[in-house]
Order: sequence, then C-alpha cells, then structure tokens
Amino acid sequence: MSEPKKKRSQSRKGKRRSHQALVSPALMLCSSCKSPKLSHHVCPTCGMYDGRQTILVATEAKKK
Repeated sequence: MSEPKKKRSQSRKGKRRSHQALVSPALMLCSSCKSPKLSHHVCPTCGMYDGRQTILVATEAKKK
C-alpha cells in the first residue's frame, strides 16, 4: 500500500474538519410557561403547542 509523500499541514487538516463542530440545539421559550423548548415541538413542561393543549403532562395531572 502506498504512503503519503508529505505530511498534511495543521491548517489543511483544520480546513477539512471545519464543518465537524458540534452545535447546540436552537431553543426558544414556551409562550405559556416560559420554559426552554425545541422549536416546532410540544413543550415538555406544560404540553402546549401553538397556543393549545396537545398532551396532558403527568405533573399537571397530579395538580388537578
């Protein structure tokens, strides 16, 4: 098997790996309970989505 003739520089390696960085998820605040949630997802704290109750969360069921 052939071997590379020259060593790849650190800058060249860095350019290749520039798209591999980890990104944190884009969180937004829930409009009803103000807790952080993923965009276009049901709020895990209160169960609201788009201004209406979509799921009944266990913590809220204990309150009633």
